[in-house]
Amino acid sequence: MTDSVLRTVVRRETHSPRTGAMLLVVVLLILAAVYAAVEIVLALTGRQPLLVAPAAAVEALAALPMTVAPTGLIAAGAVIALVGLVVFAVGVSPGRLSRHEMAWGDRAVVVDNGVVASALAQHVSTASGIARENVVVGVAHRAVDVTVRPPVGVPVEAERLRQIVEDEVASYRLSPSVRTRIRVDRPRDAGREDPR
Repeated sequence: MTDSVLRTVVRRETHSPRTGAMLLVVVLLILAAVYAAVEIVLALTGRQPLLVAPAAAVEALAALPMTVAPTGLIAAGAVIALVGLVVFAVGVSPGRLSRHEMAWGDRAVVVDNGVVASALAQHVSTASGIARENVVVGVAHRAVDVTVRPPVGVPVEAERLRQIVEDEVASYRLSPSVRTRIRVDRPRDAGREDPR
């Protein structure tokens, strides 16, 4: 497999398509078109409109500049433009899956963040002698957060824990790279973070 094909495969496995956002926009447009069609059919058959008759809606739009203050029109235009920008940004920006690429020679390895968190928690538990259930690891796109809750009376050296975590994370060779944050959460000093 060529390098460019490998890059494409890795990108597809680590980034999500914007299918959900596109589907939402399409469904909203279809609902608007169905509503407009129903109102037109009701107007042509002489029945009462669901909300507003098409002729009345067109007249209201034509009279809008005379009936609404210019600041209101500007505000409405700004809101519509903002919604359009958000939809455009969602459409063109890549979505991220909770996965990382691991460097493994000339092979591509894509690993789920949950697997990285579980492996790191097990390693910290084994290397530090703290029970596995007292080690909580969260892995995000650019950060690894490790919280160790040692039992009362068990001494924990924060610098040693930091070294264990950083060495293990470095051995994974994750892409994109992550920064680590280690906290020792004791019953008597809960909430005090290990400065990073």
